[in-house]
Amino acid sequence: MLELFEPYKIDKPIRLIELFAGYGSQALALENMGVEFEHHAVVEFDKYAVKSYNALHGTGFEPEDITQVHDLEITDTDKYTYIMTYSFPCQDLSLAGKGRGMGKGTRSGLLWEVERLLKENDLPQVLLMENVTQVHGTKHKEDFVRWTQFLAKLGYSNQWQDLNAKHYGIPQNRNRTFMVSILGDYEYHFPKPIELKYLLKDFLENEVNEKYYLSDKMLNFFKENDKKQKEQGNGFAFEPTDGDTVASAVTTRNGSRMDDNFIVSKGITYKRTNKNYGTLQGGKWDNLHESARRVYDSDYISPTVTTMGGGNLEPKVLIPEDTKKGYSETQDGDGVYINRPHQKRGIVQKGMIQTIKTTSDDIGVVENLRIRKLTPRECLRLMGLKDNQIDKMQAVQSNNQLYKQAGNSIVVNVLEAIFREMMA
Repeated sequence: MLELFEPYKIDKPIRLIELFAGYGSQALALENMGVEFEHHAVVEFDKYAVKSYNALHGTGFEPEDITQVHDLEITDTDKYTYIMTYSFPCQDLSLAGKGRGMGKGTRSGLLWEVERLLKENDLPQVLLMENVTQVHGTKHKEDFVRWTQFLAKLGYSNQWQDLNAKHYGIPQNRNRTFMVSILGDYEYHFPKPIELKYLLKDFLENEVNEKYYLSDKMLNFFKENDKKQKEQGNGFAFEPTDGDTVASAVTTRNGSRMDDNFIVSKGITYKRTNKNYGTLQGGKWDNLHESARRVYDSDYISPTVTTMGGGNLEPKVLIPEDTKKGYSETQDGDGVYINRPHQKRGIVQKGMIQTIKTTSDDIGVVENLRIRKLTPRECLRLMGLKDNQIDKMQAVQSNNQLYKQAGNSIVVNVLEAIFREMMA
């Protein structure tokens, strides 16, 4: 008769060791759950990530190179549960990193530094790995098997599974591999998926600065590249969304890749001016000057553009010519209401896209709609951070660093679900 292993449950105070810590998503998960733990060790080479970690957790860690770390000071394992997490670099596993693998000398090869530390120190009771799903793909399967066999020889029971953030409360299509290793003969069951109650639009800011909107140059580049990719049969696509969907995976350079998340306004509201910015043609404005292309969204996204300091640099809105009674005729006879002083504001009724479809063929008619990338706050929200936590990071980091740290991190909600399954 086959004997089943006992489910593992933590019943002692926790000491957390975070290798490749980033800003500490694992620590955030435990904090959000109300679990008391000690920040026992944080190993992170990036000084900016360490700065965010300290701002978030009220700690005073310094950057450390894992190749120079030896003593993890794992003692009194009869009194404490040591959890060691290792989300080693994924660059050489992902397709974007050309799949160089986990060999010596690669960034992803830093996994073998974890092997060295386990050999040099007493063993933590719990190990938690996270990485891209390519870690166990055909190209890297041999290394992955080698790793699990090494852990098994040390006495760890290993369970791994791919978990997607959209199945744990966050509307982001971020599929990652997690492996839980328990020292001893124990079972671990990964958390079951839950119903997704939110969409990308629920994570968007109400006011968005002008600098997040795509220039005509960038928009045209993405559109042309989208066409080339489709002609070549590639899977990359430029697909702006109104937010009524699940976000694609947050990247480290948000807005720089055509398949990143982009938000587009659904409805257009116009303001009157005494300046002629162009003529209305078929529900859109031809020959608009660059400075005129500023749109306020009338739908639930509400990307209200904030002021940039005046001097004619302040954001503008799409502006039609002066017309009688706030009404203009398009070439096909459909009416467009505009916002005139003392008159009721209206929205384009026909001729403008009201719902943006996710195919490149539709992008060409979005000539005068504003399309923007996600803000750092929106990216971090999609990684499971709360606004008060994001505030602490924004106080010490540039936007470029916030994007990078979000893209390199782990969705906190997924970690909470994983940890919850091992709590007594």
